[in-house]
Amino acid sequence: QVQLVESGGGSVQAGESLRLSCANSGYTPGSAYCVGWFRQAPGKEREGVALITTTVGGPPYYADSVKGRFTVSQDNAANTLYLQMISLKPEDTAMYFCAAALYRTYSASSCPKTTYAYGYWGQGTQVTVSS
Repeated sequence: QVQLVESGGGSVQAGESLRLSCANSGYTPGSAYCVGWFRQAPGKEREGVALITTTVGGPPYYADSVKGRFTVSQDNAANTLYLQMISLKPEDTAMYFCAAALYRTYSASSCPKTTYAYGYWGQGTQVTVSS
């Protein structure tokens, strides 16, 4: 059973940085997953912001709203997925979730962007950016 536990959220000023962590475990050997970060702001739908594949593949997928500011990476030795966020904006304020979907692709851009495709979720960590 895949387990995901996020940490690293907090309150920062606009322009500052944060790094989120997602301790992950339980992936089935030989299976392939899309894993990454979603966020949900109050009154808005949950959206995928940064995704990678567990297969050897191309670059990560980033939502247009975070390109150039967010970087997703996986440390396999530590079983941890990271989201490095720089130049944070008030509109980045949201609950951030780590998620995984059993899905085989060699391109993160082909990973599902819809939440219903992801069967594994962390509990979320709040990021608040003030102006």
